[in-house]
Amino acid sequence: MSELLQEYVDSGSQRLRVDRDAGVIRGVKLLGLASRNGRRYRENALVEAVALYEGAKVNINHPKGHPLAPRDYQDRLGMVRGVQFRPGEGLFGDLHFNPRHALSEQLVWDAEHAPQNVGMSHNVLARTKQNGNETVVEAITKVQSIDLVADPATTTGLYEQTANDLAAAGSAAASATGEPPVATVEAITLESLRRQRPELICEIERPLEAEVTQLRCQLNDLAAKEATYRRRDLVHQLLEEYHLPLPTPTGNFDSAVVSERFVSSLMHAADEGEIRALLEERVALLRDATRRESGRPKSKDQVAVADGRSVPPVRNSVEFAAAVRGR
Repeated sequence: MSELLQEYVDSGSQRLRVDRDAGVIRGVKLLGLASRNGRRYRENALVEAVALYEGAKVNINHPKGHPLAPRDYQDRLGMVRGVQFRPGEGLFGDLHFNPRHALSEQLVWDAEHAPQNVGMSHNVLARTKQNGNETVVEAITKVQSIDLVADPATTTGLYEQTANDLAAAGSAAASATGEPPVATVEAITLESLRRQRPELICEIERPLEAEVTQLRCQLNDLAAKEATYRRRDLVHQLLEEYHLPLPTPTGNFDSAVVSERFVSSLMHAADEGEIRALLEERVALLRDATRRESGRPKSKDQVAVADGRSVPPVRNSVEFAAAVRGR
């Protein structure tokens, strides 16, 4: 089972070495092997967690609201380095702090004179297993942060809380202090998840991305088909308006007047105005062709003309020329 653990530990009887100039407090206790409320940490879990604690950020006090809530910049005190596991004791490391931080002098004084006041509160994700009445922490999977807190000794040693414990404690504190309670699982919002666990949001959204892309492509195809249908209706309407032949129901075209290529140019025209301009040009060409055709001489059957079967006899060259011109 995976749990959110918030743990407190003080350096108590540990001898802390303070390097004021370098801004380092060496030998700070980070995590013990057992807690008085029945939780026990496997040694190999702490050994494997060394890399997770190395470089962990150290802040002043707990985050506001949920333990995984984002921190304010002014809360950042420093980080932990040189983490090592001591068999039978737990994890220890060096606290590298900002010597110019507003609380650095107070931290140094406590480290030198009252190390029990140098207490750490951890926000970690851990894998646990129930063994009778004892909860065993088998692995620490993530170190969210380490907070420097006041009076950790009031917790009577290493103190841990799961997410449910935190919710109950937060509600009680809210009643007494008027502060907002610690967020429960039910109170987690999408916005808080985006801020605190963006990787979870990515896991949720990833399967939907392909589906959204496919639906968007289908929508674009439908929109393109609809636009084609609307343009075809407009072209047919304008062909009728200009008294030009329409394609046959089988899709054939009158190649002499309205060819397939001409209709394609109408379909790809920029707008209705350009379609009308193309149609007017085509009508003008047809009108001019008709006018030229009507002014040409029309030949007739010369044999019929000669023997007078269908026309009056031709008596001279003038009548012959008139007969040829159809007059």
